[in-house]
Amino acid sequence: MGFPEKLDIPPSILHIAQTLDRAGFEAWCVGGTLRDTLLGQPHSDYDIATSATPDQVQRLFPRTVAVGVKYGTVGVLDQQRALHEVTTFRRDVLTDGRHAVVQYGVSLDEDLARRDFTINAIAYNPLRYEWRDPFRGAEDIAAGLVRAVGDPRQRFEEDFLRILRAIRFAARFDFAIDPPTWEAARAAAAGLRQLSAERVRDEWFKGLQTSRSVRRLVSMWIAAGVARVWLPELEADPRENLPEPPADIRDPVLLTALLIAEPSRALRRLKGSNAQIERARALEEGPTEPGAVDLTTVRRWMSQVGPSADDLTTLWRLRHGTEAPWAAAMTRIRQNKDPLTRSDLAISGSDLLALGVRGPDVGQTLTQLLNRVLEEPSLNNRDGLLALAREMS
Repeated sequence: MGFPEKLDIPPSILHIAQTLDRAGFEAWCVGGTLRDTLLGQPHSDYDIATSATPDQVQRLFPRTVAVGVKYGTVGVLDQQRALHEVTTFRRDVLTDGRHAVVQYGVSLDEDLARRDFTINAIAYNPLRYEWRDPFRGAEDIAAGLVRAVGDPRQRFEEDFLRILRAIRFAARFDFAIDPPTWEAARAAAAGLRQLSAERVRDEWFKGLQTSRSVRRLVSMWIAAGVARVWLPELEADPRENLPEPPADIRDPVLLTALLIAEPSRALRRLKGSNAQIERARALEEGPTEPGAVDLTTVRRWMSQVGPSADDLTTLWRLRHGTEAPWAAAMTRIRQNKDPLTRSDLAISGSDLLALGVRGPDVGQTLTQLLNRVLEEPSLNNRDGLLALAREMS
């Protein structure tokens, strides 16, 4: 793969590079954005690697954020207050499989040598239009290959999360994994136990959201031994007959529920947020679908499952590869603005108190009224509900 002569670099990145250059420091665009640019993929902001130390970067720019100074990264804010990461050239002097102690004062090539994969070890000078690719990452992009920089065994022992990253990149770009890199990943899989659950969760979610084939992502998690360590449910029940999730449904909670029978348990292990775990728990509890597709039955089901109705309907679509039979009824119910909860009723507890209803009878009466309007939504008007409430009291 040949390099383009010149990249269209955003003005804010050029300003940072020019400021560093005028002060006598090197400034190179690096990282995944270059990879994605060469692949013709959508990409995010360019990161900058520089010979300036974090202290020097902070002195050069009036507005900075110490986003990762311990590891050499300073966030520089532009005029629109967008943050751009500027990281000092560095090399690892001590690693434990989770964290690294870094040393500054090294060259660009030494900085690129500490990166995980060749496709991520490319640099571009936005002022001189110069490319640097000491590990032939462009060739691997053209060949569709994820290959570790240098000794793959050493790369994974430096940070075991790179095993998950290798799988994610392969699944995202439909790349193969270089055989020595793959064998080293499998051999190092036990080291994944050292990682924090949060880092593993983030990689699992990113993989689900970006993979061209979720089935391939899962198969690689199983084959590499990753699932055995963090998501043994995948290995116990690979669910090979499930349809491939479409590209427009990449919600990681829903996809976890698609792949794992007890997703709340798995998300709790991965230290998902309380909201994510609660969503998964609601999917487990159901009922997963209404007993029939008529409007009344669907209304009652929507009322029962509450906010989970959309998740359960989408999950049915994921499992069967077609729209849920009740989806059209749900759409009509929402278009009609049919009441589904007690708060949708045309009267409130205060109105019942004014009628003389007291104590637990207030809640019970509201529930009875909701049951009536779930059967017949046209009853949801103030006068009609007050009349029904008088009959009930």
